[in-house]
Amino acid sequence: MKIVIIGNGMVGYKFCEKLLAKQHQHPLELIVFGEEMRPAYDRVHLSEYFAGKTADELTLAPATWYAEKGIRLHLGDPVQTIDRAHKTVHCFSGITESYDYLIMATGSSAFVPPIPGVEKQGVFIYRTIEDLEMMAAYARHVKKGAVIGGGLLGLEAAKAMLDLGIADTQVIEFAPRLMPRQIDEAGSHTLRTKLEALGLHIRTNTNTTAILGDDHITGMQFADDSTIDVDMLVISAGIKPRDEVAKLCGLETGHRGGIVVNDHLQTNDPSIFAIGECALHKGMIYGLVAPGYEMADVVATNLTGGAKSFTGYDMSTKLKLIGVDVASFGEPFVSPKDGRSIVWEDTLKGVYKRINISNDGKQLLGGILVGDAEQYNMLLQTCKNKVILPPNPEDIILGERGGSGDAGAGVTSLPDEALICSCEGISKKMICDAVSEQGHETVDAIKKCTKAGTGCGGCVPMLKDLVTHTLKAQGKYVRNVLCEHFQYSRQELFDLVKIHDLKSYDAALDKLGNGDGCEVCKPAIASIIASLWNEMILQRGNATAQDSNDRFLANIQKGGTYSVVPRIPGGEITPEKLIVIGQVAQKYHLYTKITGGQRIDLFGAHVSDLPAIWEALIAAGFESGHAYGKALRTVKSCVGSTWCRFGLHDSVSFAIRIEERYRGLRAPHKLKSAVSGCIRECAEAQSKDFGIIATEKGWNLYVCGNGGSKPQHALLLATDLDSETCIRYIDRFLMFYIKTADPLTRTATWLNKMEGGISYLKNVVVHDSLGIAEQLEAEMQVLVDNYKCEWKEVVDNPELRKRFNHFVNAPEEKDPTVQFEPMRSQKRATEWK
Repeated sequence: MKIVIIGNGMVGYKFCEKLLAKQHQHPLELIVFGEEMRPAYDRVHLSEYFAGKTADELTLAPATWYAEKGIRLHLGDPVQTIDRAHKTVHCFSGITESYDYLIMATGSSAFVPPIPGVEKQGVFIYRTIEDLEMMAAYARHVKKGAVIGGGLLGLEAAKAMLDLGIADTQVIEFAPRLMPRQIDEAGSHTLRTKLEALGLHIRTNTNTTAILGDDHITGMQFADDSTIDVDMLVISAGIKPRDEVAKLCGLETGHRGGIVVNDHLQTNDPSIFAIGECALHKGMIYGLVAPGYEMADVVATNLTGGAKSFTGYDMSTKLKLIGVDVASFGEPFVSPKDGRSIVWEDTLKGVYKRINISNDGKQLLGGILVGDAEQYNMLLQTCKNKVILPPNPEDIILGERGGSGDAGAGVTSLPDEALICSCEGISKKMICDAVSEQGHETVDAIKKCTKAGTGCGGCVPMLKDLVTHTLKAQGKYVRNVLCEHFQYSRQELFDLVKIHDLKSYDAALDKLGNGDGCEVCKPAIASIIASLWNEMILQRGNATAQDSNDRFLANIQKGGTYSVVPRIPGGEITPEKLIVIGQVAQKYHLYTKITGGQRIDLFGAHVSDLPAIWEALIAAGFESGHAYGKALRTVKSCVGSTWCRFGLHDSVSFAIRIEERYRGLRAPHKLKSAVSGCIRECAEAQSKDFGIIATEKGWNLYVCGNGGSKPQHALLLATDLDSETCIRYIDRFLMFYIKTADPLTRTATWLNKMEGGISYLKNVVVHDSLGIAEQLEAEMQVLVDNYKCEWKEVVDNPELRKRFNHFVNAPEEKDPTVQFEPMRSQKRATEWK
């Protein structure tokens, strides 16, 4: 059987791969004609080219792969005519090739609106690696850029412009909102707000009428006669199917383009099939890679003796646009007569979630996620597999609020036929069988065996959960190793570092690891060392292993400046200290703001000024607030019984005692706490990692809550405690968390993944079921006794102070690239260009 494939894009390559995997009886002769000069590459992640990924890394398979599989590959040689009567194709180089079956995988091209001036230099489309190479070459001297198109492709192009260093970039969209086909007006507003905060300028309801300039673009004119200055323009306003060759040979095409196909992807010529973005199936062009892969599988199955039909495809999608998660699934727009909607919106964090449910409240019909799409995979599976919703459907977007949970339990409850990887058509059963029957026990092994997770990559978290649960069901021990350089889990490393008395990253790598380390293990090991010994984190050669903020004991901000947050225990501060903060802010020209944690943040500090700022604050009795570290941040408090007529106990004094005990405590993630003087909860203790609320008889202790994009109420651990017992329980809780949590895991997530949940945690902390309570308390006391203010360590150590000089040979000189601009009688750092 001789098969000719016209097109060597992602779908054409996937067809070859699937056909070879299914063909076992008859010999195949495969000939591929590609228009581009390079083999098929990953267009889904094309924008990563500007983030450092090379063309070779984007390539799906090298030319040698085709040769090894017996495929004749003709690159840079597009087919120009098809002779259906004689079943031959004639290409640009003059080659004529016969076929038994012909596969049209010609894909699509960029749609370029008929705007006067599109031919000018500096106007680009965003489609191929060659397009990106030309953009990169032209962008070197560009100051102002624009993108026509506010859909998926347009926003990807805008990211590319930012990656090229064109900070002044505008997005021009004809429709009244961004991504009008995927998200609703409220979701689009959230997306727009987040993108504008990142520096993009968005214009909707805008029709471009002319591209200005002589030979080169200098500006754009719109329908309202307004104009903007532009040095470079990228047009990414949609796609149009590549059906030119099909039309020439008389194949049926749609009036708006596309090669008409039936459910077997056959054209009106039974020997010719069309797959991917060039195929028009029941009036629909599918512009995503997953439907194209499914089409490839349908044709490969039918050509190798099987029977399969293409009946349409779910256009659910999840992607990250300039760092912002956006997803839509199922039916994102539902009319009131067809269903009801539940909407959750956090305008502070920029998160919007909408789910559409059936009128009886039992079925998930679809939804939209902006700003936080972590739940996308499970929501998509719940929708596609018609899983019955819980009594309170809002739980599926707000998360578990109380009780225990086992990470991954949701995916294991799905039916065997649930499609986990849409790109490759891999079901839950196929993945579980690959683990249990074929012995593929890692995500990488599953990827190689089934190809799941090798497309868009969105299903990888579910693959990990399925592998873990299948192994556990077999009674196997599942090791969650830190990275390729340390074949241990964080919990194991914590004990090993302690046993071997290791106090530097290099010592840990030499004793327990291999290679040179990476950006995963360096901060994780540095955190473990800090949690064990509580020594100065910048000494013993550990400085370069820290996260970027920890390296300078301050948070780096936009514009290249740093922020300084002194500790203000319990939010209590004297007038004298307030005056000092004001004097420091005036002297070093710092922007000041009161934080949500009852502290004062000083923004706009030059790195070279940090030691001097700290020295002035320390002289007034301040110390580091550890706002930069994975450590205790604040212990918030209400005024309690000292001033409030409802207060039961002195919450401020207890909050100060708590904060001064755990200050500087390093942990897998940041820690926040609060103390409320009564059940009115003015300090919001139940939204903290550990919170304390006064009762008539003492204190109630709550644990494992957090705010943020995925808020979760803290759970009650113990009631009516005296102050000493409360502190002992906190000691145990915090040390147990530090010793057992994975890197970068908040206490809420740690508890959700803990088998037995809050009941188990209560047994360990309160009832000492593991017999380690005394040990945990002793370990905490060591950390408390070893506490030193990190700022003071730098101020008193000339060698450490040198680390904060911007220029080694000119310590008094400041960074000349840092600029400021006025804002409401203060000033802010000018955005990076």
